[in-house]
Amino acid sequence: MAWQYHLSILLVVVLVFSHGASSQMIVDTLPGYPGKLPFKMETGYIGVGEMEDVQLFYYFFESERDPVFDPLVLWLTGGPGCSGFSAIAFENGPLAIAWDSYSGGLPCLKYNPYTWTKIASIIFIDAPVGTGFSYATTTEAWNTSDTLSASQTYNFLRKWLVNHSKFLGNQVYIGGDSYSGITVPLVVQNILQGIGSGLKPSIDLQGYLLGNPVTDYYIDDNSRISFIHRVSLISDEYYENAKLFCKGDYLNVNSSNTLCITALQNIKQCILQIKLTQILEPQCAFSSKKSDELEWDVRSQEANVIDFLQADKLPELRCREFGYALSYKYMNNETVQSALSVRQGTVKTWNRCVKTFPTYTENVESSVYIHKNLSKTGLRALIYSGDHDISVPYVGTQEWIKSLEIAVFDEWRPWYVDGQIAGYQTKFMNEHFRLTYLTVKGGGHTAPEYKPRECQAMVDRWFARYPI
Repeated sequence: MAWQYHLSILLVVVLVFSHGASSQMIVDTLPGYPGKLPFKMETGYIGVGEMEDVQLFYYFFESERDPVFDPLVLWLTGGPGCSGFSAIAFENGPLAIAWDSYSGGLPCLKYNPYTWTKIASIIFIDAPVGTGFSYATTTEAWNTSDTLSASQTYNFLRKWLVNHSKFLGNQVYIGGDSYSGITVPLVVQNILQGIGSGLKPSIDLQGYLLGNPVTDYYIDDNSRISFIHRVSLISDEYYENAKLFCKGDYLNVNSSNTLCITALQNIKQCILQIKLTQILEPQCAFSSKKSDELEWDVRSQEANVIDFLQADKLPELRCREFGYALSYKYMNNETVQSALSVRQGTVKTWNRCVKTFPTYTENVESSVYIHKNLSKTGLRALIYSGDHDISVPYVGTQEWIKSLEIAVFDEWRPWYVDGQIAGYQTKFMNEHFRLTYLTVKGGGHTAPEYKPRECQAMVDRWFARYPI
């Protein structure tokens, strides 16, 4: 009947509109957390694109200290394709999965006393589209890239500030880790261009911060051999042979250069069972590869224990990756998604990090040139590295920072937390720009996950412009 047809059309229009509009909900309680949350938490969606056909999901936490005067941070998790919840639960957010006491059922949550939300208000975002609970309403909108995602993230921030006008006066920082070393500088660049064009709302951008950042594929990846030699995972002879026969280039190896290939194969055999994200932690038996080939992608070393959990079995060995697997069990629970106000039917399965991302194009191989451009601005930058990380070694980060040719203001020296050396720092400065580089002693990929107390002290001092 005609009225039934028009009613069905009306329902479709209402559904599309409800999915296209921005939404925000206060979250007072979460399954698995005892009692009311001791902080103000909000989740929601913001549509970006001309038709708002990309719906970006976010988690927002007001500063527990003073949300009026504390900075506002937009935090991008790495990947590409790692959910903002991964940073919340395993890095610098206020919640953590109690994986060490798990005995079955829905995992429990606990409070992280070293959360950065004690000193800043933080927006954790599921970006790019296809990450976490973010989704697209058209087939075309699922396709994105480094540059497009950065543009969408900038538009997200502008719309978020319009919806949260009380934060328009706060100082703003853009932060992230791992692969966000590519996207954060792009977002910062977009914000500066928007400010220069007079776009509203006005954003009081002060700077950016990056941890264990992917920045330049050649520099980052090529520095791994140097790093594993520094930390005594390979012999002097193996290292010297690799330098000699590969001529210092361990990525672009000619197939006819058998001496170089042999040298690299000897090195790979030495680190097959070394954890890439933190060389001192155990390589879990259930995540080790059966092959004699080394896979540099850190996601290949994440424990494959989801099948165990789905079958209500617990692995004998519990290590850090066990907590990662529990996040899948927690976030794919319908009660949890309801508490977070996730739109039903928009995402089939939540993933902590997307394993394969066919709709994403990595079209920026190096962000060094962007850092060079930003060094001509009045911004501040904090770059830090866990010094036990093979995947993005600190020696490569030091190399590209030196290539910016910013004068050293304060030479390499230790920094302290509670009277103990927490790492080492170097400060760079020109007439426009200030960059602080730190290592976090004993930190992995990423540093706050392994050294939460030290990293909280680090950012607290940096935001307050105190000496680190």
